Amino acid sequence: MSQYVTFTLDGSLYGIDVVRVQEALRSHARTRVPLAPPTVAGLVNLRGQVVLTIDLRTRLGLSRRADLTEPMMVVVQVDGEPVSLLVDEIGDVVEVGPGSFEGPPDTLDAALRPLILGAHKLEAGLLLVLDVDQAAAA
Repeated sequence: MSQYVTFTLDGSLYGIDVVRVQEALRSHARTRVPLAPPTVAGLVNLRGQVVLTIDLRTRLGLSRRADLTEPMMVVVQVDGEPVSLLVDEIGDVVEVGPGSFEGPPDTLDAALRPLILGAHKLEAGLLLVLDVDQAAAA
C-alpha cells in the first residue's frame, strides 16, 4: 500500500508520496528572486529557514489562478532540502494499492508527461502522482 498527500491544481487531483512531504501550510509572504525563471514564485522564511517556492501551476503549464485566493504550500524534501510547492488546495492523505497504478494517461499533455510518474484510478477520478524531483527543478 502507498500513501499520498493529495492536492488540486486547476480541478485535477495530484498526489505526492507522504514520505516526501514535510508539511502542508497556508501560503506565506514570498520574496521575489530577480532574474529567476517564471516557475520560481520566490523565497519564504519557514521558522528561520529560507525555502525556495515553486509555482506548480506555471511548472505544469496551467493558466494563472483566476481568483484572488492565496495558494497553499506543500513543503517537500528534495535532495535533503525543503522546497515549497504552491497548490490550489490541499486534500487528504489517501492510501492506495499497487493494483490501481498505471503509467501516465495517453491523454496527458506531452509537456506534463515528464512530471507525472503515473496515475491511480480512484472512485473520485484519477490521482496523478507527481514526480517531486522533476517538479521542483526550476
